[in-house]
Amino acid sequence: MYGAPWCRDCRRSKAVLDIRRVDFDYVDLECDPGRACEAEDISGRKSIPVLVFPDGTHLVEPTNAELAAHLDHQGL
Repeated sequence: MYGAPWCRDCRRSKAVLDIRRVDFDYVDLECDPGRACEAEDISGRKSIPVLVFPDGTHLVEPTNAELAAHLDHQGL
């Protein structure tokens, strides 16, 4: 997951992952702004959060319902 602490959507998505006890790597773009290009290359957008899944799919700024549905689909 690419995000930043000031981003409300990032905090919300992290909470969903935490509640579901999904292990994930977090790239804090505030601490490591040079990696923002990675998130943009993946999503084609400058928006965060960008969540990348083991099968290569990704979500950008998902709602809680969208994220939960994708996690269910991924078996997570």
